[in-house]
Amino acid sequence: MTSQSKPIELYFWTTPNGFKISVMLEEMGVPYDVRFVVIGRGEQFTPEFLKISPNNRIPAIIDPEGPGGEPISVFESGAIMLYLARKFDSPLYPSDERRRVAVDEWLMWQMANIGPILGNNNHFRTYAAGKSEYATKRFLDETHRLYGVLDERLEGRDFVCDEYSIADIASFCWMRSWERRGVDISEFPLVKAWIERILERPAVQRGLAIKPPQEINLATDDEARKVMFGQRSRRRPAASSASPS
Repeated sequence: MTSQSKPIELYFWTTPNGFKISVMLEEMGVPYDVRFVVIGRGEQFTPEFLKISPNNRIPAIIDPEGPGGEPISVFESGAIMLYLARKFDSPLYPSDERRRVAVDEWLMWQMANIGPILGNNNHFRTYAAGKSEYATKRFLDETHRLYGVLDERLEGRDFVCDEYSIADIASFCWMRSWERRGVDISEFPLVKAWIERILERPAVQRGLAIKPPQEINLATDDEARKVMFGQRSRRRPAASSASPS
C-alpha cells in the first residue's frame, strides 16, 4: 500500500455519500482530516468549496500527495472511492480484471439507482411540503425493487462481489437505514444479514461514528429546506452586448 504522510482532506457531512468515504478511509487505515460542510446552512455554495466540488455536493477530497506529488481534488463519491482504491492498491478494489468488472458494475448500480431512488424516496415521504401520492408510491416501489435486486444477488454470497469491496460500502451506507425508506427488512433476509455483517466491522463503526458540529433537522428547519431543496442554476447571466449604432 502507498504510504501517506499528509492526511487526506475529507469534505464531509453526515449523509450516506459522506459516510461512504469515511468508512472506506477507516477500512484502509489511511489518515484523514474531516472538514465539515454544513449543507443545511449553504456552506456547499462557497467559492472555495465549489473549486473542488463544482456540483456543490459532498463528499469531496483533497489529496495533498496526489499524482506527481502535487495536490489533487476529487468530487463525486464513486470517483473518490475509485481514486483512493487505485492509489492505495486496496483489496477493496480487486486487481483481477474479471472481479474488478463486477465491482465496477455494482458500484455504478449504486450510483445510478440506490442513491437517486432512495434519496427521492426519503424526500417525498419526509420533506415534501405538498405530498404527492404518485411520487411517494413511485419511489417506494422502486426502493422495494432495488432491495429485491440486492437480496437476489446475495444468494450464496456474503458480499456483493463475493469478497468485501467498495461495492458493499457504497450500497450499505444507503441501505442500512431501511426504516427511513419505508422498507420491511424481513422481506429481504439476505440484505438484513449483509447489513448486520458489515455493521460488525470495527472500521465501519468508526467511519459511521463521526458526529456533526451542529444538528440540523430538515423536517422542522424551514431555512435549511430552502437551502437544500430550493436551488436553481447559479450561473452568472450572460453579459449584454450593445448593438452598434
